[in-house]
Amino acid sequence: MLIGEYIHTIDEKGRISLPVKFRKEMGKKVVITRGLDKCLFIFTTREWITLSKQLSSSPWLKSDTRAFNRRIFGGATEIEVDAIGRILIPEFLKTEANLEKAPRAVLVGVDNRVEVWQERRWSQYRVLTEKKADEIAEKLGNAEK
Repeated sequence: MLIGEYIHTIDEKGRISLPVKFRKEMGKKVVITRGLDKCLFIFTTREWITLSKQLSSSPWLKSDTRAFNRRIFGGATEIEVDAIGRILIPEFLKTEANLEKAPRAVLVGVDNRVEVWQERRWSQYRVLTEKKADEIAEKLGNAEK
């Protein structure tokens, strides 16, 4: 399980270190793609295969399914994790998440994936969701009934 929040520097070549706690679980190759809420998603190869099967089983005749699949699959890149635990974020994905000029990013473990956020955007997102945390919990609790 991938959990926790870590702030790491993006170097001049566009590389970022994966947190030590994530490295063992993630392996030597990962898949990075466009996420939601203007962040990036990083998946283990195993989790990417599971997600791919799930998305591929969706009815492709529906335009929303095609659009979402294009976003996720079209933006996906398999990345090697180097010997010291860094990954190179492709330029188009840095632009997608507004990381091209950001010196630091926040890596957030969200169970089966890591999200990469521009530091300021993550702070804003957290403030916004913290204000609504009780309301969100209530909605989720009611949805389970």
